[in-house]
Amino acid sequence: MCLIVVSPHHKCRMRCSPGSMLNLLRSGRIRFCSRRGKSRLPLWLRKIWAYMRLLVQSLCFNTLTDSDVVFDSIFEPVFWTVDYVTRWFGLVFVCLVVILTSSILVIAYIVLLPLILNTYSPAWIAWHICYGHWNLIMIAFHYYKAAKTSPGYPPTEKNDRPFVSVCKKCIMPKPARTHHCGICNRCILKMDHHCPWLNNCIGHFNHRYFFSFCLFMTLGCVYCSISGRNLFLDAYNALERFKHLDLEKPGIPVTGMGLLIGLLPSGQTNFHTPAPSYTFKERMIHKSIIYMWVLTSTVGVALGALTVWHAVLISRGETSIDRHINKKEMQRLAAWGKVYRNPFNYGKLNNWKVFLGVEKRSHWVTRVLLPSGHPPYGDGLTWDIFPVRKDLIPV
Repeated sequence: MCLIVVSPHHKCRMRCSPGSMLNLLRSGRIRFCSRRGKSRLPLWLRKIWAYMRLLVQSLCFNTLTDSDVVFDSIFEPVFWTVDYVTRWFGLVFVCLVVILTSSILVIAYIVLLPLILNTYSPAWIAWHICYGHWNLIMIAFHYYKAAKTSPGYPPTEKNDRPFVSVCKKCIMPKPARTHHCGICNRCILKMDHHCPWLNNCIGHFNHRYFFSFCLFMTLGCVYCSISGRNLFLDAYNALERFKHLDLEKPGIPVTGMGLLIGLLPSGQTNFHTPAPSYTFKERMIHKSIIYMWVLTSTVGVALGALTVWHAVLISRGETSIDRHINKKEMQRLAAWGKVYRNPFNYGKLNNWKVFLGVEKRSHWVTRVLLPSGHPPYGDGLTWDIFPVRKDLIPV
């Protein structure tokens, strides 16, 4: 029989059985916890410590952790700050677009239109009026539709639709090409990006409106920049001439014999030059022309580059997020000696037909060159894969 000594002062002994050992360990744990409870940290400090432990543990929560997960976890406060600021400043960006566009329209109607009517031939006048107003209608229509149309959200109720993953933020099934927007705080069907200038996400149901707005805004800026180039040069030269006139001395001092023979009235020592040959209105007209040309040229270059990039993505059957994912998949499969093929690429022409909703020849005019509110192809939840033998939408 195995015996253990409990206390050196007391010569009591007890039998070493599993039950007695378990009771001894429990009593020791209770004493240790009671002593530790007396020196507990404040609640707010324990919460911070628990959150830091959770962050560290989240970096290795499974074997799929990679550099992207670590990067997102480290910079999560930065991303949250950017999302928060963009969410609240979205309305400011929309107001800025409206104000800048309205300022160009005011200059066009008040300053440029009278010059066109007094200078150009009737044919050129008709061209400028027709094209300018058509371009303006297309810009206003597509901007309004892109900002007010819902990009599309996956269903929240239970359904039998196929999905490819589960959103870690919404804890909801995600169909193919669906991604979570941190600014809208929702999952978006066929998400491209969140546009602060529209204060809306670009997704399945408003992607065409966004691209059309970028395209026609670029065309409008290029139109104003090219047609107003000569007016810009004339206005710039005129302002330079006005600047030199302002630097001239206001009068010629009269001294010596001039004062004796009475060239000037008594008490006047300067011969005043005549008033300047320009008015405040002329100066403001020239400045407004320069402002219009600089703004439209700058926006035309910047927005034109964005439009060309999105046109390339559409030709490939991709969104901005698809491009990033497909690039990583190509690199991953290339390491295994395989070739990755985008399952949503139907060919360049078919990609444009699907994107623009062209189902017959007349739609190139009624749905592309004229304002149209037709819905996009499909519901954004399921997608056709590799329609190689036939056109997806025959034209």
